[in-house]
Amino acid sequence: MKKITDNSLPRWRGFNLVDMEHPFPAGQGEFSEDDFRWIADWGFDFVRIPLCYLHWIDGNWQHLRESGLVRVDKAVEYGRKHGVHVCLNFHRAPGYCVAPKPEEPFNLWKDKEAEDAFCFHWETFSRRYLGINSEELSFNLVNEPHWPDEKKMTRADHERVIRRAVATIRDIDPQRLIIVDGLQCATDPCPELADLNIGQSCRAYSPFGVSHYLAEWATDWVDWSTVPVPTWPGGWNYGETWTRKDLEEHYRPWIELAKSGIGVHCGEGGAYNKTPHDVYLRWFEDVLQILRDANIGWALWHFRGVFGVLDSGRTDVEYEDWHGHKLDRKLLDLLQRY
Repeated sequence: MKKITDNSLPRWRGFNLVDMEHPFPAGQGEFSEDDFRWIADWGFDFVRIPLCYLHWIDGNWQHLRESGLVRVDKAVEYGRKHGVHVCLNFHRAPGYCVAPKPEEPFNLWKDKEAEDAFCFHWETFSRRYLGINSEELSFNLVNEPHWPDEKKMTRADHERVIRRAVATIRDIDPQRLIIVDGLQCATDPCPELADLNIGQSCRAYSPFGVSHYLAEWATDWVDWSTVPVPTWPGGWNYGETWTRKDLEEHYRPWIELAKSGIGVHCGEGGAYNKTPHDVYLRWFEDVLQILRDANIGWALWHFRGVFGVLDSGRTDVEYEDWHGHKLDRKLLDLLQRY
């Protein structure tokens, strides 16, 4: 595959830090400066911060709690201090989250009240971080919009909300770098947004039978008893068997998007700790090679935890002690090569 050099986003490499991703217990979740220090020391330059808006509201979406916003400030501050780009993402936005529970009281894509709340919160962040340049900070508007359908979100609904949010941010901070996830959980690019001069984000979770094998939260749509133990090549993806060629085809639309001059970054990727470690490493090396050759950066999901390089809880890894944490050195070595 010919290497591409015209992706308009930097080839950031790093991790997701999920300390404020979950909605409960609201009011908790503190970022650790050590995470930023270690990420930088290991040669990486990017963190994506998935956020849940419930951490900074006081019951009503119009009533913001400063104590929650200050914790987000810390992540921005640590990133600037250690030379790590920070990308703030609404993982749970007013009116939408890819996770079905807890159910949102309104629909971001259909209800004006939710759309108003979404834009109000991004307006708040835009004012709060005005003056911090886009080399240090970007906004990733909403995590993994779902498959379009007439009832929950059409493609036109998504475009309307995104265009309004972008306009809201740029009215305050015209230079802020903005990134949107693709549709279908960040697997389908949005060429209809090309004129906005914003980046787009894909994922590294295919084939699903390799990335999410035995994931408890996926049992609503996958019967794991019918899915074979992961292998690579030969990974299961909803009844299909994938090889390196299927991966290349999967990323082809994103590579074409980058060729057109629209910035592309892979905002999440990795494998759950039930996937055999050697399979994970072989598969993910193919993913990283394809992304590298397309000049597309990436962020592992996540830094600490069941997908991460620290404290992943695998039973088939000989961990190395790292300041009281369990380090997956083989995974780290792989990431550092790409």
